[in-house]
Amino acid sequence: MLARLKTFTLLGIDAMPVDVEVDLSPAALPKTILVGLPDTAVKESAHRVERAIVNSGFIRPQDRVVINLAPGDLQKQAAGFDLPISLGVLAGSGQFQSDLLEDYAVIGELALEGQTRPIKGALSVAMEAARRGDVKGIVVPTASASEAAVVEDIEIIPVDSLAQAVGFFCGELTLDPAPSRIGELFAELSAYDLDFGDVRGQEMGKRALMLAAAGRHNLLMLGPPGSGKTMLAKRLPTILPELTAAESIETTRIYSALGQLPAGQPLLAKRPFRSPHHTISDAGLVGGGSPPSPGEISKAHNGILFLDELPEFNRKTLEVMRQPLEDGVVTISRAMRSTTFPSDFMLVTAANPCPCGYRTDPRRTCNCTIPQIERYMGKISGPLLDRIDIHIEVPAVPFEELSSAAAGTTSQQMREAVSRARQVQAERFAGSKTRYNAHMSSRDVRRYCQLNAVCQALLRHNVEEMGLSARAHDKILRVARTIADIDGAEDIDESHLQEAVNYRSMDKDVWT
Repeated sequence: MLARLKTFTLLGIDAMPVDVEVDLSPAALPKTILVGLPDTAVKESAHRVERAIVNSGFIRPQDRVVINLAPGDLQKQAAGFDLPISLGVLAGSGQFQSDLLEDYAVIGELALEGQTRPIKGALSVAMEAARRGDVKGIVVPTASASEAAVVEDIEIIPVDSLAQAVGFFCGELTLDPAPSRIGELFAELSAYDLDFGDVRGQEMGKRALMLAAAGRHNLLMLGPPGSGKTMLAKRLPTILPELTAAESIETTRIYSALGQLPAGQPLLAKRPFRSPHHTISDAGLVGGGSPPSPGEISKAHNGILFLDELPEFNRKTLEVMRQPLEDGVVTISRAMRSTTFPSDFMLVTAANPCPCGYRTDPRRTCNCTIPQIERYMGKISGPLLDRIDIHIEVPAVPFEELSSAAAGTTSQQMREAVSRARQVQAERFAGSKTRYNAHMSSRDVRRYCQLNAVCQALLRHNVEEMGLSARAHDKILRVARTIADIDGAEDIDESHLQEAVNYRSMDKDVWT
C-alpha cells in the first residue's frame, strides 16, 4: 500500500518542497529502505521512527518498507522528516486513513517516545508553503509553531506528539492554528537596555555615528584602548529605525535556518548586532561549507557587523568581504549548485593606532617603531578602507568629562535626527531601488549631490592633495548629502562638504 505526504527540506536558508512516498509490501523479513539522497541525519531517522511508532501505541509493520524522498537529485538534510515518514508508514500500513494528507504539509523531528522536537527553518518552510499555495496549512512541532505562525497566509497546526498528529489527520482531534503575534512580539522585544546617554564625552564620535546611521554609511573608529569605541558601536542599533515586519522576517529566517533563534523569541524585533572574534575563518565570516550555510555578514543582514581590533583579523578574511559590501548579497558556489544569501549590513570597525595602542594618547608613551606601525596598519588593505565612508578618531576621554554629571546626547535625540534624514531619503528615492544615501549610484550622485563653484574648488583641492580614488570622491559626496539632510538643507554647502572631507582626512594622515 502506498502513502504520500508533503514536506520540506532546507537548502541554505530556503525551503524546498519534498514528497515523502512510503510503500509497504509483504516480505519474509521486515526491512526499511530509505532512498532519495538522504544525509546521515535523515538515514538515522528510520531507527527513530520505528521506536516512536511502537512507543506511541501503534504497530510496527513487519513488511518491506520503501521510503522515497522526491525529487531524487536534491540532497535531504536534518531530522525534520521523522514525523512525515512516521505518518506515511502508519497510513501505508492501514493504521489510519485521512483525506487531509493532501491539504497539509508535515515537518518535525520525533523523540523515541513519540514526542515532537523543534526543527530548524520553520519560518522558511512556512514562507515557501504560503508562496506556493498548494497546501492549506503545515503540521509542525509545538515548539516551532510560534516561529512559523509569523507567516499569516497559512495555517500552522502545532502538535506535541505523533499520536496527536494521527488524531488530527483522522479527524478525531481538533487543533486550532497557532495565532500570529507579530504586533505583540514587536512591542515585547523591541526595547533596548543601552543608551548613548550613558557615554560621557565623545560628542564628535556620536555625531559621526548619527551620520552613519542616517545615511547607512560604513564607519571606522581609530583610537587608544579604553577610549569608548566598543561602547559607541554597541549603542548604534538604538538610533537606527525599528525593523519593519518585512525586514524582521528576512533576518529571522536566517537565524531560523541555523537554529540560532533565542529561546522564547520566535521573531527578531531588534536589528542584529554581530561582533565576531578576529580569529574567525573565511567561511565563518561570509558563509560556506557543504552544503553552504550563512556566515556573520548574513547574520548581520538589516543590522550591524562590528569588527573590533580590525588589524588583528586575517587580511585574506577581510578581503572576501569586499564584494558583499558592494552588492548586499553573497553567493557561495559549489560543484553541484550555487546558493545566495542576503548580506545587506552596515559595517562598523574599530582599530588601535599602533600595536601597543597608545600612539595618539597624549597621556601614555608609545614605544612602537615606525616599521612596526606600518606593518600593523598595513594589515588593512586600501580597497577595504576605500569602502568605508567615514573615518574618525576617538581620543581618550579627559577626567573632567568622565566625572561630569551633565548628561550627554541621548539615543532618543539622535534617533529623531536619523528618522528625519531617513524620511528625506525615502522621498528622494521613491520609485527607485536606492533607499539610502550610501547606496546612491554614480548617476544618483551626479543628480543629488551637485556642488556650487566654491564647493567644486574645495573638493578638487582635497582630492588632489590626499590622492583619493574615484570611489572615495563619490563617498565624500554621499556623506556630504547625508550631512545636508541632517541639517535640513536642500543643497550641499561648503560646511557640509568640509565636514565630509574631514571624515576622510586619515587617508593621508594615518594610512600613508
